[in-house]
Formats: sequence, C-alpha cells, structure tokens
Amino acid sequence: MSEPSSASRLTEEQLFHWLQLIRSENVGPRTFRQLVNKFGGAQAALEALPALLARSAHGRMIRIAEPDDVRAEMERAKQLGVRFVSLGDADYPAPLRAIEAPPPLLALRGSAEILSRPCVAIVGSRNASAAGLTFAERLAQGLARENYVIVSGLARGVDLSAHRASLAAGTIAVLAGGHSRPYPSEHRPLIEEIIARGGAVVTEMPLEWEPRGRDFPRRNRIVSGLSRGVVVVEAARRSGSLITARFAMEQGREIFAVPGSPLDPRAEGTNDLLRQGATLCIGPDDVTRALAAGAGRQGDLFGEGDAPTEEPFWEEMDDLFSLQERTSAFAHDRAAPVAQEPAESASRNGEPATDDETTDTVDPVTRVTALLGPAPVAIDDLVRAAGLPAREVNAALLELDLAGRLVRHGSNLVSLA
Repeated sequence: MSEPSSASRLTEEQLFHWLQLIRSENVGPRTFRQLVNKFGGAQAALEALPALLARSAHGRMIRIAEPDDVRAEMERAKQLGVRFVSLGDADYPAPLRAIEAPPPLLALRGSAEILSRPCVAIVGSRNASAAGLTFAERLAQGLARENYVIVSGLARGVDLSAHRASLAAGTIAVLAGGHSRPYPSEHRPLIEEIIARGGAVVTEMPLEWEPRGRDFPRRNRIVSGLSRGVVVVEAARRSGSLITARFAMEQGREIFAVPGSPLDPRAEGTNDLLRQGATLCIGPDDVTRALAAGAGRQGDLFGEGDAPTEEPFWEEMDDLFSLQERTSAFAHDRAAPVAQEPAESASRNGEPATDDETTDTVDPVTRVTALLGPAPVAIDDLVRAAGLPAREVNAALLELDLAGRLVRHGSNLVSLA
C-alpha cells in the first residue's frame, strides 16, 4: 500500500474507538492490527466483532471494553496530562513504529518532541554494584553530551542511574504499568522531574494498570524499539535485561555489553553477550562510533537456551484470519491513516510485580555489601550509590573489614574479599 501524504492525530471519536478496541480482553497489538486491516478502522472492527466471533470456533472470546470504562480513562488522562499518541500520529516514534507488533497507542506524559530524537537505551541489573551504577551514570552523561536521548525502564539500579544522569539533556522512561501506578512507586518524584526537565514518560498500558510479571518484557520491547542501540551494563544470566537485548537483536538494533569480573554473577550475562558477538562498551565513544558507522545486524547472539524463557505477552486471538491477512501492511484507519516505515533478575519475566524492596528498610552493612563486588570501587562512588551518609558507609566498611570480607586497595578503593 502507499504511504499517506501526511500523518494526523486521531479525533476524539476515533481515539475512543481505538482505546475501546485495544482495551478489549484478548486484543493485543497483533489482534488490533488484524482487525483494523480486515475492517478498515477500529469502529468498523468493533461493529463487526459480534458476528465474527459468532462464526469463530476459537475457544477464547473477545470481551469488548465497556464504553464507560473507556470514557473514564480518557477523562483521567486529561486530569493527569496524558496524551494518547497513535501509530498514525506524526509524533509517534518512527523506530518504534517499524518493530513487530508496535503499540497502537502510547500514553505520553511530557515532551513529544524528544521521541523524535536519536535514542540509546541503557539497561542492567536492579541489584547493580556500585561500580556498575557509576559506569551507567558516566555513560549516560557522555552519550547525552553527544545528543543521544537515554531510554530506560525506570527500574531500580542501572535504570535509575541512567535516568538521573541524563535529566538535564532529557530522558525517556518506559513504564510497565499505567501512569497512575508506576513501578516502583518510590520513583514517582523522578517521574515528575523527568517531565519537568523536558523528558517523557510513556506506556502502552491502561492508566490504572498494576504491572504484572509479563508486563515487564512488554515494556522492554518498547525500550529497545525506541532506541538505535541498547547497552547492557550488568546482567545475570537470567536477567530481564537480556530480554531487552534479545528484542534489540530481533529489531535490528546494535547491542553493546559492558565487561565485568568473571567472579561477579552480575556480569555473567554481559560477558556471555560479548562472547556471542555483542559490541564491547567501555565508554561513550564505543557507542557513538558504532552507531555513526551504521553498524548492522550482529547475528543471533542467543543460542538455543541462552535467552530467558519467553511467555506470551498478550492473550490474543491469533487465528482470526489467514496468515496473509495477519502479515499484510497496516490498513488506513478512517481519517487517521497509519504511516508505514521500511522495514537480572532471576525472574524470567524481568521484574517482580511487587513493590516491597526499598533501600530505607535495608541496614547499611547489607546495602553496602550488595553494592560491592570483586571489582574495586571508590568509596565516594559507593557512598553516592548507597544513598547513605558517608559515616554510615564507612562504619559498614569497617565492620566488613573486621570480618575479613573487605579488601582495601590504593587510591581509596575497596572491594569484597
């Protein structure tokens, strides 16, 4: 099909129908695409669904979202300052539009302009070492100086360091849940600061959605889809960050990995990526040079069984139509055409959907121990990463030293014994 001459925003009525269709039970991005392809628009698809399902032998049914629920979400979005950006909108990020099963609608708070700028994702362990957090911070600052927008998933650890370090230049946070229920909730002040300083916070989920396990990989595909490259700073072998790397590979993005000590389990995943062909990253120049050179596909970095086990992210009616219809180009929605572009956790789903781990409830020795590893780290960096007063960090280091668990190096560096 030919591209439309210009992209346009949905009208209020069209937005209502798009929301009603994508919020319907058992409708995900792929089913949404099938239905709009088949019937020419979201409203027509909704009108045709009852008859279509009556003829279907499929065991699962689509329950159409209640109109009152859709209206309530639209009203709540206005209260929160959320704007829905559709696939046909000029503000929809072109790299994300080109992936398989892009979100039909992005709920956006903050700057739409930043979505059009070149982006690099920085991801890694939620339980990162102090050295890993420091590297993520310096990498984000260096890439921001080269005019790259930093994208990450607003998680604890590496994500948090990357967002904070790039606030001045603008950063994009991708939520696993809805705007009313960000995870973790302790990052609400950071969200407001991201928006106030010209960044953006996006999600495909309903505004009141509480994130579940499978929602974190869904988020990860958006993190990589927005980006030209993905840098993995620290990741255990079953880390959710490796799910992001796998999406990046499938989307044709450059994958970078930061090497780590072979003695540190938090570096096993990144070291594996390097062995399998990821681009080495020891500083911002490694990323900028590779992206400037237009690096291509790196091949399959994940041998059979190497990547975290995947589960379906959506309960979808995948056999509504023939394969030919499923894979055809996205049809025009009426009056709102969709532009086409050329083509660490131990949890296998990335992150738990609980919010009960905060640094406030962890004693200083445990906190400091978690941040240390085989690689020496400066005590000043350790204090900053721990978020504790220097005297408490030094007291914890003394306790570890007396227990024979600490090695002190020159230049005020320490590591675990």
